[in-house]
Parts: sequence; C-alpha cells; structure tokens
Amino acid sequence: MAGKFAGIASSLLPRRPVHLADAGEAGAGRMPNAIALDRADRPAIDRQGTGARLTYADPVSEATFGALVALVAGAGGGPVAADPESLSVLALADRLAQTDIPVLINGPTGTGKEVLSQFIHNRSARRDKPFVAVNCAAIPETMLEALLFGHQKGAFTGANAAGEGFFRAAEGGTLLLDEIAEMPLSLQAKLLRALQEGEVVPVGATTPVKVDVRIIACANRDLPLEVEEGRFRADLFYRLNVFPMTLSALRERPTDIVPLAFAMLLRHAPRGAKVPWLTDGAIAMLKQHGWPGNIRELENVMRRALVLAGDVDAIGTGHIVFDRPARLVDREAAAPAAPAVSAPAAAEAAPAGDMPAAPTGPVAGRKLSKVVQLSEARAIMETLDACGGKRAEAARQLGISERTLRYRLASFREAGLAVGGRR
Repeated sequence: MAGKFAGIASSLLPRRPVHLADAGEAGAGRMPNAIALDRADRPAIDRQGTGARLTYADPVSEATFGALVALVAGAGGGPVAADPESLSVLALADRLAQTDIPVLINGPTGTGKEVLSQFIHNRSARRDKPFVAVNCAAIPETMLEALLFGHQKGAFTGANAAGEGFFRAAEGGTLLLDEIAEMPLSLQAKLLRALQEGEVVPVGATTPVKVDVRIIACANRDLPLEVEEGRFRADLFYRLNVFPMTLSALRERPTDIVPLAFAMLLRHAPRGAKVPWLTDGAIAMLKQHGWPGNIRELENVMRRALVLAGDVDAIGTGHIVFDRPARLVDREAAAPAAPAVSAPAAAEAAPAGDMPAAPTGPVAGRKLSKVVQLSEARAIMETLDACGGKRAEAARQLGISERTLRYRLASFREAGLAVGGRR
C-alpha cells in the first residue's frame, strides 16, 4: 500500500523527507516523519512523535486519501493540497521560489495566500532569513509608513526610540504585504521607490538605507479595476505584477476539501487525544457546501465538529454545522416562526436600483444583525446618492473613515446588495 501512495509526498513538495511504509515492515514508524500504513476494519489515525500510523478500511476511499495527504503535509511541513489546480500552483510556486522577482498573489479572502507566500519563502535561497508578514489593512494609515520604513527617535509625537521598520526587519528574507489594495495612494509612491531603488528612507531621516528584501504582495480585490478607478497606482501595479498568481475559491477546487478537513482535525485535536475519522456522510456534506468563507470557514466547521463529536471515533453528519448557532437542545422547534429573510433575498425582492426598506416593527424570525445591516445599507446608499457617489464626501457626512466605508460596501456586496460609488 505504501508504494501506491509514494508519489503523493513528492507532489506536495514537503520541506522535510517523509517516509511511507506498510505497518508490517521492520522498523516502520521508527524513522523520523514516518507514516505507517495498516489495513483493518475500523479506520483510525494515531499520532506517534513526528510521524503517525494510518489505519484504513478502504484503500481507495476519499477519506483514506484525504487523511494520508494531510499526514504527509503535516509530517513534511508542506502545504495541504490534492486538487490538480492546487498542485500545479505549488509546482509553479516552487520554480518561482528560485528567483527574486516580486510576486503578486490574487484570490478571495481565506484561500491560503499567506500559506503560499510562506511556501515560496521556504523553498527559496532566503529560507534561513526572516519571513515578515504585514497586513496593510490592519495598521492605521498614520502609522503604516513608520512601521514599513522605520523612523528616527523624535520623528513624531511618541517616537521615544528609533524603529527599524518591517523592511529592515526582513533584511535578506521575504516581506509579505497582505491586502496591499488597502494601502493609501501617498504611501504607494514611497513603496514603489523602495522596490525600484532597493532602499528606504525612515520617517524623520534624510539619508536612504539600502535593503535586500524579496517582496510578495497579496490582494483579494481586482487590482486592474482598482487601477482603472484610480484607487491603486498603475506604476506600482506593474512593478508588482512581474509574476501574478491566482488562488481559486475553495468551492472551485473540491479535491482539496477532504485533505484540508483532516488537516484541521490534526491541528486542533488535543495532543494525545484520538483524531476522529470523517464518515462518508460528513464528507458528502462538506463537498456540497459552497464555502463562502473558504478555508477559514472550513477550519471553523471542523473545530465545531471536534467539540460536538466529543470522544466518538468518527465525525458524522450530525457533527457538521455550517453558519448557524449549534444547539444541544432546539428550543425553537416547538414554536413555529416566520421564515427568516436574508439580505440577498431582500435585495432580489426590491426593485432594481432601490434598497430594501428598513423594518418599522419587530419581524418574526429575522436576525437582529440582518435588520441592522439592511438599515445601515440604506443609510449609506442614500448618503452616497446625495454626494453623487463620492465616497470621501459620504464618509465625512457619515462620520466614518473612508476605509470603514469601503469595508461596509464590500460586506454589502458579499450579502448580494447592489452598491456603487466612486472615490
């Protein structure tokens, strides 16, 4: 059996060698990062040091294949992938890692862009140097420049000591700029210079400092469209877009779902506790789901399943709970309620170009969060219309930052509400 799966390890490009052996072979399981394979009536996963023992009932089942891929990736320190599209992306990323050219990774949120970035770093000649990840959307705009390029002591109020900044912290290694579309235009020009000249000017300084950093940028928005609408610099886009890569949504690479589900179980099951198996019914539910939250949503579902399953040996359909509260006792079953109206359904019911009217009284079965979202959407869209679609002016009138307004509009789009507006 080990021979049938031997090709999986190499296709996953693990950082460390992984040894596959039939459990009956002498010395099986004694080598580091070894996975011993055994056939029995009841499937199971038993973690043993840096390796594991995989007991399977059906050698060709989807669960057996998924569990093995997850174990190989875990033992080898590589990414979890089985879908042909994902494996081709990894193969391309491995070739790209041998160069120093900038990489731009596009894809929806939660699809594993940072994992792919870490993979490129680990396969490169810079692997022994720092890997620094920066989320551009999580840092206040007023602090982003100082945190990226560094600052001198006294450069601004509260700068009691000098700071080296993320560029110099990643010296010799890789700097990941996540959600780069959220970077202010004024700072994009300074980032462009840092990429072109290989130097940064700390805040409060007049002398540039040379840096040797490989840049990987990630975006979950359409950067060509952002360029066209004036929200992202064209020169910076072309500087970063030397080698673009795209990660598809999880629903578009279904063969990855089961290996990723087992990987989440291995990650979150307490050390020393047994790792439950996935039944065929549970796998069918996972593969039929649309996964709007991608891998992050899958991780939440599997962590929830571990809690609901308790000490049982297998996770079944009753343990798989998607975006709804998990209840030990369904207290609402005895009291019939009107069907809930979701934001997408309300948007479809409204006339074209109109926002759903805000509710004027209690609505049976509707979540308060949905009522608030619809009311907020209507207020924002009315303000945008009054401002002629200008987001900056609308944000000022609403008393929020333009970045917050962009987040609100993005959440409305995900909920199926038609939104517009320009910068």
